[in-house]
Amino acid sequence: MRIVFIGTGEIGVPTLRSLIRSSAHELVGVVTRPDKPVGRAQRVQAPPIKAELRSISMPIFQPARLRDEETIAQIGALAPDVIVVMAYGQILPRTVLAIPRLACLNLHASLLPQYRGAAPIQAAIAAGDAETGITVIYMDEGLDTGDILLQARLTISPHETGGSLHDRLAQLAPATLLDALTQLTTGQAPRQAQDSSLATHAPKLTRVHGKIDWAQPAVVLERKIRAFDPWPGAFTVLTEPSGHSRNLKIFRASVVARSSGGPGLVSTPNETELLVATGDGTLRLDEVQLEGKRRLPAPEFLRGFSSPILHF
Repeated sequence: MRIVFIGTGEIGVPTLRSLIRSSAHELVGVVTRPDKPVGRAQRVQAPPIKAELRSISMPIFQPARLRDEETIAQIGALAPDVIVVMAYGQILPRTVLAIPRLACLNLHASLLPQYRGAAPIQAAIAAGDAETGITVIYMDEGLDTGDILLQARLTISPHETGGSLHDRLAQLAPATLLDALTQLTTGQAPRQAQDSSLATHAPKLTRVHGKIDWAQPAVVLERKIRAFDPWPGAFTVLTEPSGHSRNLKIFRASVVARSSGGPGLVSTPNETELLVATGDGTLRLDEVQLEGKRRLPAPEFLRGFSSPILHF
């Protein structure tokens, strides 16, 4: 089958590679987001999908919005049988959905209708779910609302982070897509409507979402810290006796069976433990990074922090 791939994020790279290598399908074009400045130096960088194609001769389109008539005409001229979308970051208009001969398929990193939206991976970990997966849907004009073709599941481990689950789902996606394409080719592909009454949403995250609310239970905060590693990152505000405040990023934490006062109250019962009281239970911070400093295990952080820590 002739396939156009539309995507931007790193999670879609293994799927793109599988289409490039496939002997059963022909990748005829790729649509991704424009290059943009990245980091403190603001160096212009290609999105991961484009970077993967640096040594391959392939039509690549990078419109600011996928409503550009010229780009839509160029995609149509490629005469795709299927358009495959993964982590593109825009809802496709009807004019694009109507282009492929067979279907426009989206690979979404959740078990739809759970966690429609931009941050399904973090949402699944933060909720304490036991499993997640990749859902292949027939795209419509809604946000992850199309009929389900198939789902592939995997177990979420007790120590899963947003980064580790992202990578595992990225590796699950290629075989899931190839299975879906095989079913389309044979005319055996199922089509099951989503039950919208069961839908939940996982909207786009920003850095401000990572701020810790110590009034929440320790188990909830521990999951959030793992879910938000590496993006958008979990943090609290540390106020020094001088009155100067700095962000303290939290990378790893553990729920401990101790009582240590009201929410946000810090205790250091020994030289190795940094404990924080929450709305229910106590959280031990295991790995942290003070703004402007390097990432450290808690014992090393405590040795280098001369000011007493009283409250977050």
